[in-house]
Amino acid sequence: MYKHYITEEAFEKLFVYLNGKQGIYCKNREKTRQFLEAVYFIMRTGAQWLELSPLYGNYKTVHKRFLAWAKKGIWNDILSYCSKDYDGESFMMDGSIVRAHACASGYQKNQQEEQALGRSKGGFTTKIHALVDALGNPLRFILTPGQASEVKQAPELIKGITNANILGDKAFDCDELLNQIISQNCIPVIPPRSNRKVQRDVDYYLYKEPHLIECFFSKIKHFRRVFSRFDKMATAYMGFLAFASSIIWLR
Repeated sequence: MYKHYITEEAFEKLFVYLNGKQGIYCKNREKTRQFLEAVYFIMRTGAQWLELSPLYGNYKTVHKRFLAWAKKGIWNDILSYCSKDYDGESFMMDGSIVRAHACASGYQKNQQEEQALGRSKGGFTTKIHALVDALGNPLRFILTPGQASEVKQAPELIKGITNANILGDKAFDCDELLNQIISQNCIPVIPPRSNRKVQRDVDYYLYKEPHLIECFFSKIKHFRRVFSRFDKMATAYMGFLAFASSIIWLR
């Protein structure tokens, strides 16, 4: 019998959602749990797929199914389902770099950026751009090469958000972004850069909250498959990232 890593309560919520979702087959409760436990094991340990115990099934079958779900966006849909009761008083955004293993390399020249792989001071890396709610729970992600600017991804991260506080560090101090935040009827809580000619007023008491997104990155990087990128395809890495975030919501 394989080991259960996902609690019964958490799996029940996942199974209820997956059982009613179109485009995938999840009618068999035991096989669905076996598959999710297998993905969790790989995600938590960072092991290669061929090291998966036969108790979880054939590793090639599990890997193929995981990739199919990633390409269909199922893992992102699970995250959206788990995060539907988010706290929308405030939203925080930030970025974090993860090192890419040699296993993730091998693309032809000029094709690595398409898979969110690049070169930064940290070496061969991918950058995770994240948006969390007022309690530090994950909502959205964008993957880019490690050298990419955080502020350029912010407009997409906060798209559709209204009547809330938007928190970020000085890297997000950009007139275009600030105007977008205000146009969405939100309040920017972003400290001004020191070289601004006219300094803006900021609620520095509220600005204490962004430590929550750093706490989230700390939690997510306990999963070895997220802490270090082994996947060539960005969709596969995003699948692990979304599933790990869903597990955090279900704790």
